Amino acid sequence: MVIARRALVLASIVALLGSATLAAQRGNTAQGGGRGGRGGGGLTEAQRKAIQAITALADDAAAGRPAPNDMSLAWVHDDVLKVAQEGQAFVPFIVTIDPSKVAPGPVSVYWRVVSKNAPPAPPPSSDKDKKNDKKAPTPPPSFAYEALTSATVAAGQQPMRISRSFTTLSGNYDVYVVVKEGLPTGDNKKPDKNAPAPKASVIRQPITVPDLWNGELNTSSVIIAEKLEPLPAPLSAQEKINRPYALGGIEIIPYTRTKFVKKEELDAFILIYNAKTDAASQPDVKVEFNFYSKQAGGEKFFNSTLPANLNGQTLSAQDLAAGQLQAGQAVPLASFPEGDYRLEIKVTDNVAKKELKRDVNFSVTGS
Repeated sequence: MVIARRALVLASIVALLGSATLAAQRGNTAQGGGRGGRGGGGLTEAQRKAIQAITALADDAAAGRPAPNDMSLAWVHDDVLKVAQEGQAFVPFIVTIDPSKVAPGPVSVYWRVVSKNAPPAPPPSSDKDKKNDKKAPTPPPSFAYEALTSATVAAGQQPMRISRSFTTLSGNYDVYVVVKEGLPTGDNKKPDKNAPAPKASVIRQPITVPDLWNGELNTSSVIIAEKLEPLPAPLSAQEKINRPYALGGIEIIPYTRTKFVKKEELDAFILIYNAKTDAASQPDVKVEFNFYSKQAGGEKFFNSTLPANLNGQTLSAQDLAAGQLQAGQAVPLASFPEGDYRLEIKVTDNVAKKELKRDVNFSVTGS
């Protein structure tokens, strides 16, 4: 059975994944941030102390000490895409908090990316060492990525999504995310000792970033889009930090769930990297979307879409110049009986004689 097919036209992604826009996403905000940034010039003493209190929560989590989770902070989704900087990958991610557990208003959002292969931090200096070596300041810790921004909690969001991102080389990492009530302000007034302590949440999420630059056939994550919304105007640098799924002229609202109702569509797209070209400098790639129904003891082929053939006859000059290929399907689920399914996306590079597969597990219910 062949399902209705709708191509996703997302060429504007290529424009986003260039160095200029990603540089704006490194988090150089008024609160401090950016790679290795724990504040900087122009910060008041009160701001520095407030930022230190936020980063100390991540320090505690990294050291295995108990960490609060007053807002039910949870990691719910992440994706990996290739970017223009040599060797780098772009990782947008989504966390959620329970807004009913914190007062409406601003919260600080801090995230840190730490390589699992990084050398351990040196032990703290003793008082004797400090006296003998007063002129040698303690070097700041080195992280693969670090940033501090803000978000606004409003009533009626359940749960509240917070999307952020980082860029890094391939490897294995721990991502620490801290959400804390309030913002680092320039007010040097002493805090009210009778005021309740600000609520805070800390989580650690391990993540593996694949090498998308090794010349071998590879892909981005499979992104399942809930909505694709055209942007009426370019985003500011701050908006890009807070909305990392705004890719060029289109903003993707990803699904963070795997259960769908029959009246919905499964709208999936994928970017293909490092496809080989023939003597005429043309790729020849076939992308198949195959659906399997999960049953007791195994699974059974259910249906598929028409294959997408990406070659010199089907691609535009702009597609060929982009350095990456893209394929997508929007599949109505009305014909799917209730149950569990696996979408297999099979990518075949006919020039390199190689293939790879990506899987998406999902379920369909009546309502």
